[in-house]
Amino acid sequence: MDFHTVWHPCTQMKDHESVPPLLIERADGVYLYDRDGNKYLDVISSWWVNLFGHNHPRLNSALKAQLDKVAHVMFAGITHKPAIDLAARLIELSPDNLRKVFFSDNGSTAVEVAVKMSLQYWRQTGHASKRKFAYLKGGYHGETLGALSLCGIDMFRENFNEVLMSNIEVEGPDCYRCPYGLKPETCGAECFESMQKTLADHQDTLAGVIIEPLVQGAAGMKMYPPVYLEKLQSACKVHNVHTIYDEIAVGFGRTGSLFVSAEHELSPTFLCLSKGITSGYLPLAATLTEDEIYSAFYDDFATMKLFVHSHSYSANPLACAVANESLAMLTENDFLEKLQPKIQALKEFGKRLQELNWVGEFRQTGMIAAAELVKDKETKEAFPFEDRVGYRIYQEGLKRGVLMRPLGNVVYFIPPLVISIEEIKTMIDTATDCIRAVLD
Repeated sequence: MDFHTVWHPCTQMKDHESVPPLLIERADGVYLYDRDGNKYLDVISSWWVNLFGHNHPRLNSALKAQLDKVAHVMFAGITHKPAIDLAARLIELSPDNLRKVFFSDNGSTAVEVAVKMSLQYWRQTGHASKRKFAYLKGGYHGETLGALSLCGIDMFRENFNEVLMSNIEVEGPDCYRCPYGLKPETCGAECFESMQKTLADHQDTLAGVIIEPLVQGAAGMKMYPPVYLEKLQSACKVHNVHTIYDEIAVGFGRTGSLFVSAEHELSPTFLCLSKGITSGYLPLAATLTEDEIYSAFYDDFATMKLFVHSHSYSANPLACAVANESLAMLTENDFLEKLQPKIQALKEFGKRLQELNWVGEFRQTGMIAAAELVKDKETKEAFPFEDRVGYRIYQEGLKRGVLMRPLGNVVYFIPPLVISIEEIKTMIDTATDCIRAVLD
């Protein structure tokens, strides 16, 4: 069936000759159910998108209500209330400098939009030489060709290097293996010196810097302190360079606050959002920016300064309706404040993982956590790529009713925000048992 016709993403299909894909027939709350009725605790929120659990009655109702009105309409020259309401709410909740919302349909495209807006802005304001972007080693911003040109992970980009934009990779924070021997709790982001030098050396040709704030997801949930972001904002202002915050994975409550940029009073030029925006119901993305950027495109049609970028499903009414309900649930009844006991519980339970001989570091930012597996705890030597340690732990997890999808040698946790403290304990206990089963 599936194996003979479907080509799955980020998957070596040959693996399915021995391990068939998991066939999910229904889902409810934090659990997935296969065709045999077995349930699996979804601790990765089905690729980081699910906030309120599967099959949530409020989100279902919002979707059904919109379905009775209009399912889709083009978004060029036509508008609709769900999109208007969503844009207004995003502007209200995001940093004060962000005043305009451009909708698209996925995270990679949200990044592409920011990059294209930045490039066109500089050209239309007399700075055509500013056409490069700086990105961090280990950074990930999507897999379209434009987004891949900002990717600092060889696995994703090496097959396409010859056709990618020429941008600048910068050594970024690596708090677990800090070359300065410092701790993130007390450091001053001394590692920013690489970015500082890049900005100084390339200010005439740099259009912007793109960054995943606080957590580099695909790099293995590498986490770093907000002082790095504060230094970046100051330096980019000095050198007249745009900042692009990719909060696609970390936005909407994942770090314990709605947006990293707003929580730390930062003012990115562009804010890219997707994933949790509809809590996993439908594809939707948004790129937020400043009035100054918008004004460079606002002119008579004959000047051709308009932003020529479109998608058939931009601001889909069904997706916007669910996103509005999701935002309402995030911001009412002290929802984010009530996450704090769960965040603390995750920290406490994580200590059990840290005690394992094979866990070099357990790290956490809000409701995102990760355990980095190493061959040697003292030297921090990594397991060889060929050992497929993470994949074997994933298989053990399925046997125990927990869906984990590790990143290489990193077992990570991004559960739905509605997970209970008891389920957090189950999640960590099962991960512990799986690591022992594979590595002991």
